[in-house]
Amino acid sequence: MTASWITTFIGQLALQGVNVQEETATGLAPARTWWIGAEDWGRLAQQARILNCRWVAAWGEDSGEKIIVSACFEKDGIYLIVRAHVEYATPILTSHAACFAAADRPERHIQDMLGIAFIDHPDARRWTRHQAWKDSEYPLRRNFPVDGNPPARAAPDDDYRFLHAHGAGVYEIPVGPVHAGIIEPGHFRFQAVGETVLNLEERLGYAHKGIEKIAVGRDAAGLARLAGRVSGDSTVAHAWAACMAMEKAAEIRVPERALTLRAIMAERERVANHLGDVGAICNDVSFSFGFHQFARLREAWQRLSQEAFGHRFMMDGIIPGGVLTDIGDRAAVAMQKQIDSMRKELDGLYDILDDLPSLEDRLDTTGYLSPETARIYGALGYVGRASGIAFDVRRDAAYAPYDQMTVEVPVFDQGDVTARVQVRAREILASFKLIEKMIAETPGGAVGSIGTEWKLPAAGAEGLGLIEGFRGEILAYVRFGEDGRIARYFPRDPSWLIWPTLEKLVRDNIVPDFPVCNKSINGSYSGHDL
Repeated sequence: MTASWITTFIGQLALQGVNVQEETATGLAPARTWWIGAEDWGRLAQQARILNCRWVAAWGEDSGEKIIVSACFEKDGIYLIVRAHVEYATPILTSHAACFAAADRPERHIQDMLGIAFIDHPDARRWTRHQAWKDSEYPLRRNFPVDGNPPARAAPDDDYRFLHAHGAGVYEIPVGPVHAGIIEPGHFRFQAVGETVLNLEERLGYAHKGIEKIAVGRDAAGLARLAGRVSGDSTVAHAWAACMAMEKAAEIRVPERALTLRAIMAERERVANHLGDVGAICNDVSFSFGFHQFARLREAWQRLSQEAFGHRFMMDGIIPGGVLTDIGDRAAVAMQKQIDSMRKELDGLYDILDDLPSLEDRLDTTGYLSPETARIYGALGYVGRASGIAFDVRRDAAYAPYDQMTVEVPVFDQGDVTARVQVRAREILASFKLIEKMIAETPGGAVGSIGTEWKLPAAGAEGLGLIEGFRGEILAYVRFGEDGRIARYFPRDPSWLIWPTLEKLVRDNIVPDFPVCNKSINGSYSGHDL
């Protein structure tokens, strides 16, 4: 696919003396793939910023001879992957964070995992590693064992330099990483005056599982199962992204019926999470009625998912080449009846949410995220759409079966908690329509046309998966080694892009509103920490 901005980009880089070598990488299509010199990495980011590209992700790989670093950009639904070789002796690159704030933490992750130093990066502190490994150890290097070299007891991370605020009446509030509820671990450090938040700084990484390392050596089925556990509430979307990448690498065509079943599962995952989030937001402002009603609807929704697909979260339902479980007429009828019933109930609940003064008082103008800030950090999904950013992979970089459907993308510009609730509420109804269309028109012939026999990809084959999860765009990169085993897997959850926005939108709010601001973002600790 040709895009005018790609041509402009190449021309502008040429004027800067940057030599671009375009590579034909079938498995990465429709993304374009370039190679540039490591010395040109910074100029690349500068030109991408001038062209208003969106910074999507970055990852590295130890090739055995050099380190390969890749960065992904997007504009107008067209993706571009740019790569450079970095020498072991001088593992240095210019940071993209000066041009794209979204690159800040991902670059720190690459620094921690592969030992690349990013020149002019605004923050040299460890991010993922904490104190688990020595300064000379890089877990994603080939010479680092998968089970590591753990000390008898890891040193406490008590010298992490949080920002300090000084002045009359300024005080500090540490929250976490262990919380009172059952959520995953994350640390939040507040500076406040009275009840007003001056600054919030996050410290994540406590849920680090070594996903990238333990993926190496797995077969395709094993990677699909691992991908489904990157973030448990997005198990369908992450597994689909990983399988899409592997299927591109193996040049396998997935049956239309299987693709439709994948989409039904993905939309059911979206609805379940949005129902849970709306209820949890109600709970954080003590509207218990709303919490229990939405929790009840989510429970009923997930029980039908279990009946239809064998698991409440539909975990392991997507496999390389297709899906594990088909649905028959009985399940299709049950889904339609459930949608009919739930649509009526939600109409009444939405009216209550819209008309309740106490909710309006707590949610309107709370946690405001400006469209400019959302754009700077690359926030998509319900966070971006509540602040005027309409991008949706299903529509704007469409993949099957969404490329044959009309995807409604609700967008608001208020940028507050109310807007993030409204996006979720409207997305539930839009997903109902998509599911109805898919169960009425499920293609592919007879029940059972749900998979293609897997074939081993050639060594070095690679693939890129891009899926719209309930939080937004999910990226998965896969490269195969010998014997059809995984040599590199990198998943980028939307949480990498939305967690930083929480630090911005909570400023000037009162401390008691932090929980509802946090829930309105609902970043995944697990999806971020890898």
